[in-house]
Amino acid sequence: MKPCFTQVRDRQPIDIHVLTKSNYAAWLAEQNEHDQNWLAATGFSVDNPKAALMPEETGKLLKVIYVVEHMDSLWQLAGLSAQLPPGVFELKGLTKKQYELAACAWGLAVYKFTRYKATKNTASAILFLPLELDVAAIDRELDATYLVRDLINTPAEHMGPADLALAADKISLQFGATIKHIKGDDLIKEGFPAIHAVGRGSKKAPQLIDMVWGNPEHPKITLVGKGVCFDSGGLDLKSASNMRLMKKDMGGAAHVLGLAYWIMSSQLPIRLRVIIGAAENMISGDAYRPGDVVSTRKGLTVEIGNTDAEGRVVLSDCLALACEDNPEVIIDFATLTGAGKVGLGPDVPSLFSNCDEFAKELERLSLHRDDPLWHMPLYKPYRDYIDSSIADLSNDSSSPFAGAITAALFLNEFVNPEITWAHLDIMAWNVKARPGRPEGGEAMGLRTAYEYILSMTII
Repeated sequence: MKPCFTQVRDRQPIDIHVLTKSNYAAWLAEQNEHDQNWLAATGFSVDNPKAALMPEETGKLLKVIYVVEHMDSLWQLAGLSAQLPPGVFELKGLTKKQYELAACAWGLAVYKFTRYKATKNTASAILFLPLELDVAAIDRELDATYLVRDLINTPAEHMGPADLALAADKISLQFGATIKHIKGDDLIKEGFPAIHAVGRGSKKAPQLIDMVWGNPEHPKITLVGKGVCFDSGGLDLKSASNMRLMKKDMGGAAHVLGLAYWIMSSQLPIRLRVIIGAAENMISGDAYRPGDVVSTRKGLTVEIGNTDAEGRVVLSDCLALACEDNPEVIIDFATLTGAGKVGLGPDVPSLFSNCDEFAKELERLSLHRDDPLWHMPLYKPYRDYIDSSIADLSNDSSSPFAGAITAALFLNEFVNPEITWAHLDIMAWNVKARPGRPEGGEAMGLRTAYEYILSMTII
């Protein structure tokens, strides 16, 4: 259990009365004169997201008043813990489900990335969790999200392809999965020429990571992650400002590892496979070039129109491998395009799928889990934007428009149409700090994907 929680009543917790804007006035009318006067004197307002700390006559904190828009959003209570003094607190006025959401928000709000910067061991507010809550499930969700954030926040110096593989090894060992690594020039021998082409320009050898867990008789789910551990843009070099955050270009790999951890720690009856293409897109005398034609595992050839469109090249081999054992569902996560963020902003990943019903269900679950996805069209008439005169397709669009769609159409070429597939084009980064969501690496679509996979196990 996270240190920000307790289930021990060694002292009486301080009550936090959680109210909605719509019921605050009725609640206030029922309070004693002391409380009404205190709230008025301190300028408390339902339109100000500040907690009201209510003292008793001796000055000791007696209770806390907190007003939200509604009770059923993960983020409504995310800003509360930072406003409280040290102590143990208990939420009042919530259902069991609402309390679980509040606990997750509380846990997400206390996350800190501390690998390189020590933090002061200051006392913090602790949330009392009633015994009827599934604390283990809350911890699993938080652990998965923390893992995603930690992996993305780690600089490329310490999160190269081998480091990413080590993170996968640790999860595999913890849960008894089998794992395979194909590295360096062995990628060519084993039929992964596209991953090799992207990664060969770095001193850190590229590799394919392939992890399998679970009973073969259970539903087969394959997760595919883009693991470009640093993206300089290659010979089509990025600008300094665009390169600054490219340690996060392995965010897709971080997501599938976090999701795998969540699935395995929950012991879901799933036959899970995780495939990651890990590489650095760097500049050297051996880096792949604009105009090169790259082979792929599926046998399709790709003309390199732009070396900075490397993620889809890496994923082409991964998706081809994913299809070979005919899973029921493939979900890939990738920090794939800037176009997706231009269209939808940094907080809403683009969702593409070869099955509209699948996409609609993911979109519905994303709203239910405060984890928004937006279904974008896999618009086939744009397919000719990635035609090549000398290869089967180009990794760069001939049009300045619809960049996220053409990237998804490229990936679609490597997915068997009879396999249900979704592609999540994610930012994987909070560009500004908000309650529960500090600036830095972020899990996006993780809760949605887990909720869908969980639903596959319910008969």
